[in-house]
Amino acid sequence: MTNIVLASASPRRAELLRQIGLKFLIRPSNIEERRASNEEPADYVHRLSQEKAEHQAGSNAVVIAADTTVVVDNTVLEKPVDASDGVAMLMQLSGKVHEVMTGVTVSGDDRRLSQVVISTVAFKSFDQTVAERYWATGEPVDKAGGYAIQGLGSSFVEHLTGSYSNVMGLPLFETAAMLEQMGVDLF
Repeated sequence: MTNIVLASASPRRAELLRQIGLKFLIRPSNIEERRASNEEPADYVHRLSQEKAEHQAGSNAVVIAADTTVVVDNTVLEKPVDASDGVAMLMQLSGKVHEVMTGVTVSGDDRRLSQVVISTVAFKSFDQTVAERYWATGEPVDKAGGYAIQGLGSSFVEHLTGSYSNVMGLPLFETAAMLEQMGVDLF
């Protein structure tokens, strides 16, 4: 059996991998996550996923690494730094369509597969009081874009085009396909 390492501390990514029956070790890659001023969001998440995988090189395992960001009106929304930032993010998303981009890299031995998956999410309109109440639940604190589609934040979603699991932080179909290409038997 192939050893698998998830290069992330995200409980959502771990939950998603368990859904497809994977057994894995969790070894977060602590790299600096800073976007260059002229770096496109898709290039940014792609680069970070590759750097996170590279950080685990030599672990004698197949490594899964990912990075997710949210883009609305050409503005990148990462994880909110505080309540004010989180509520402001939610208000930017209110009544608008945004993109969720995840860069995923699967690497092992001398081989690396990598891609970016983009999903489109439309939010209903809501006011600041609703955004503040949602923030107060604690759910959006550590989420890119300041919401969790798998929780209370799902009530904001009018429709979704693309991968639901991508919006959670790891596109399972694409990740599973890369794992299979690396010789990992899923079941």
